[in-house]
Amino acid sequence: MHTLSLLALGAFGPLMASAAECTREFLKTSAESLVAAQKAGDPSLLKPVSDALVYNENFAAATFKSGILATPLKIDHSRHSLDTTQCATYTELISATGSKPYVLGVQMNFADNAVSKMDTLITTTGDWLFNATGTLNWASKENWGTIPEDKRDSRAVIQAAADAYCDIFSNKSVVVPWGYPCARLEGGTYTGNGGPNDKCDVGIPSGVALVDRHYVIDETVGAVSVFLSFSGIPDSHEFRVENGKLRFVHTLTVMSARGNGKSNGRRKLRGVMSPPPQ
Repeated sequence: MHTLSLLALGAFGPLMASAAECTREFLKTSAESLVAAQKAGDPSLLKPVSDALVYNENFAAATFKSGILATPLKIDHSRHSLDTTQCATYTELISATGSKPYVLGVQMNFADNAVSKMDTLITTTGDWLFNATGTLNWASKENWGTIPEDKRDSRAVIQAAADAYCDIFSNKSVVVPWGYPCARLEGGTYTGNGGPNDKCDVGIPSGVALVDRHYVIDETVGAVSVFLSFSGIPDSHEFRVENGKLRFVHTLTVMSARGNGKSNGRRKLRGVMSPPPQ
């Protein structure tokens, strides 16, 4: 497993000192170093990293040397959620115009002033509804900007909205706080057109348990990233919550890694969402 010596990070002394309080500045700088590392295909640019780093790709143990971070990608879009309470980040990365398209979701957790755990979900051609061009088109048009402090939802409200959405897959009696408008970006397919009538409450399957959830929450933008197992398939659901209601939903489902997640049956992904008519 690739690691970096903390002794080699002397230049990051002030940054590491700030990590004791896990500031937004520290998390943003670390998340931006992830983007730089992925662009260059150089894991050493990700800083600061713990000598005891736990690194997974698609919920399976991996190494930087053989993993996606060692592959240079043209990054057309990136966005971060910064969780100062848990000292964690989530980064969405879209590479639509490079030699091979990818959409990545990365959760990083920090301890002792360094990245201690990193989970990367990697989607590409052949994964559920994958279309990096479509993902880039719609993601770049959405507003995930800062919410005024007096209008922000609490962490509990944000997580509850995400959990309600995830719970309705197995329990149709769950009340989901649907927003109107609300748009869902699944693979590269969109449930709306960017208009006031966009809806998220379409194409929800039944009898599927979304389990083993791991959260990163950023109240400043109303965002929560949830990494989970979708019937044994590594999956990412990310939500933007405004005034307690769902506004945007982004999903990544790694079909090629079926079985890496905790399994609750082997249901096929049918009826989740069909591509809209052309």
